[in-house]
Amino acid sequence: MTLLTLGINHKTAPVALREKVAFTPDLLVEALASMKKLTWVESSVIVSTCNRTELYVNAPDNSGEALIDWLANFHQLDKDAICDNSYVLQKDDAVKHLMRVASGLDSLILGEPQILGQVKQAFGDAKHSGVVNSEFEKLFQCTFSVAKRVRSETDIGANAVSVAYAAVQLAKHIFAELPKRSVLLVGAGETIELVAQHLKEQGVGRLAVANRTVSRAEELAASLDASVYTLAQIPEHLHEFDIVISSTASQLPLIGKGMVEKALKKRRNVPMFLVDLAVPRDIEAEVNELGDAYLYTVDDLQHIVEQNIQNREQAAQDAEKLIEHQANEFFTWKHSLQSIDLVKEYREKGTQQRDELVERALTQLAEGKSAEDVLNEMAYKLTNALLHPTTLALKEAAKHDEPHMSQWLGQALALSGSSADIKK
Repeated sequence: MTLLTLGINHKTAPVALREKVAFTPDLLVEALASMKKLTWVESSVIVSTCNRTELYVNAPDNSGEALIDWLANFHQLDKDAICDNSYVLQKDDAVKHLMRVASGLDSLILGEPQILGQVKQAFGDAKHSGVVNSEFEKLFQCTFSVAKRVRSETDIGANAVSVAYAAVQLAKHIFAELPKRSVLLVGAGETIELVAQHLKEQGVGRLAVANRTVSRAEELAASLDASVYTLAQIPEHLHEFDIVISSTASQLPLIGKGMVEKALKKRRNVPMFLVDLAVPRDIEAEVNELGDAYLYTVDDLQHIVEQNIQNREQAAQDAEKLIEHQANEFFTWKHSLQSIDLVKEYREKGTQQRDELVERALTQLAEGKSAEDVLNEMAYKLTNALLHPTTLALKEAAKHDEPHMSQWLGQALALSGSSADIKK
C-alpha cells in the first residue's frame, strides 16, 4: 500500500468543473462510506474547498486510474474531463503535497490560514467515518505539526496580500487599538464585505454602513451589528468616525475635501484615516491636503500588497525547508515500520524452520534412530537453513563489487574480517 493523491484545484481546472467535483457535507458522508467499501482502499481522506477537491488514499501502487473512475462515477461526470484537469501524486510527492496544502503554500492566496482548518476538518470527518488507519493518523498529525511550525516560525501569514486586508492592517497600525475605534464603510459590495469581515475579526468598536441601496446595506449590517445610513446622510455623520473605508461603483467622488474639512472641525482636529478602494475614486484626492486627514488609495495599498507578496514568497522558501525536514521524519518512521515487518517475517521463518526440524528429529527418535545422529543432522540442517540466505547475500555483494554492502553485512554479522573485502 502507498499514499496516493488525486486532485483538482484552481491551477488545473475552471470553476465550472471544480463545482461539479466538490463534496457538500452530506455528499462527503456518502463518499467516505463508498470509499470504505472499496477493497483496494485501506484509508481515505477527502479535502473539498471552493478552490480544490483532493482525495488522499492508502492504496496499491498505480491505482490512480481506478481513483479517477471512482470520482467520475460518484459525481456522474465524464472521465476524460477529470483526467484532463487533474493531477495524481504518489508516495513522497503525495506526502509533501499534503504538507504544502495544509501550510498554505498551494493556495490561491499564498499563506492563507483557513486551509489548515479545512484539512483538519476533512481528517476529522474521515476518522469519524472509520476510514483512517494508523499510518494516516501519523501522516496527518505530522502534517498539522509542520503547518503550525510554518505559521509560527516563518512570516508566511504576517503580511497582507489583499487590498481589503491591507486596509484593515494599515488602520490597525495607525490606531493601535481598533476595539476603541469607529469605522464607516461606504458601499456594500464584495470588497466592503471582505473589509467588514476583517474588521469584525479585529473586534472594532463601532461599525456603520452607508450605501445607495439601503436594503443591501441593512443585509450587510445585520451580521455586523452595524448602523445603516444612506449616502446622503454621510456629511451629517462623517465626524463620528475615526476610519472611513469606501468602495462603490460611483462615477463621481462621494466624499470631498470640504466635507472632510467640516468633519475635522467637529472632531476638533482629531485625525481621520480614509481608505479609497474604488476606481473611479470615491474620495477626492485633495483630502490629502488636510493636515489631520490621512488618505490612502487602492494604488497605495496595491504597492503594499505587492511588497508583502514578495515577503511571503521569501517566507515560503523557509517553509519549504521545514516541510522537507518533516517529510523526511515521516519517511524515516514509515521505513522503520517496513524494517519491523522484515524482522518479524525473518524471525517467523526461522521459528518455522526450527519447529519443522524438531518435529522431524522427534519422529526419527521415535523410530529408534540414534540420538547422536539425529542431533547432528538437526544441527547441520538448522545451521544450513539459517546461514544459506546470508551466504548468498555476501556472495552477491562481492560479485557486484559492492564493498560497502559487504562490509556492512560483515559488521552486522559480527565477523572478524568485516573490514576486509569478502572474496568470492
